[in-house]
Amino acid sequence: MSDDILFYHNPQSRSAMVRAALEEFGLPYRTEILDFTQGENRREQFTKINPMGKIPTIVHNGTVVTESAAIIAYLADAFPEKGLAPSPTSPDRGTYLRWLFFTAGCFEPAFFDVMMKRPPAEKRALGYGSYEDVINAIEIALTPGPWILRDTFSAADLYLGAELSFATRFGGPGLAENRIIQDYVARYQSRPGVAKAAADDQAMIAQWQKANAPAS
Repeated sequence: MSDDILFYHNPQSRSAMVRAALEEFGLPYRTEILDFTQGENRREQFTKINPMGKIPTIVHNGTVVTESAAIIAYLADAFPEKGLAPSPTSPDRGTYLRWLFFTAGCFEPAFFDVMMKRPPAEKRALGYGSYEDVINAIEIALTPGPWILRDTFSAADLYLGAELSFATRFGGPGLAENRIIQDYVARYQSRPGVAKAAADDQAMIAQWQKANAPAS
């Protein structure tokens, strides 16, 4: 299998979590930056690849993969030698999949409910549950620590850690005071690949800001 991965990215977007994953996997990849201010994500050249005009998007061996959780899970299975996903026959496989899907299907919509101040709905009408219930479930899962699969760091942590980092940065209710979640976020952010991706993206953002700063 070719290791050539084309990664569509913008450092000021959620594609940053996939860049962190690519660095943690230690995979060679080629980055195509899309400038939202120029509408590059809506140009035909890109919408032919992803009709939603969304990033992150990767192309690997001619296969297009979108959605952050799907990309991270895909990479873990495409490169099993990296050891970031339990094998299909492992007892840990179910737990691994559970938290990948929980993060995408429960945490993220519940988080945006509270951040966007959406009107509350009856719990039974929301398949993902309330924000409070979601945070409680995550806290219980992380209590044994240090990772979702206890002593084994996995691609599930690459996604959950990125989402909790994002939510903390944007003031998710109760997260800053939750020691279990904050300790987990700190462990995630201290991973070498995660830290490198964050530094590279910050450098790119600073370069953009300097280039676009008004002349004095």
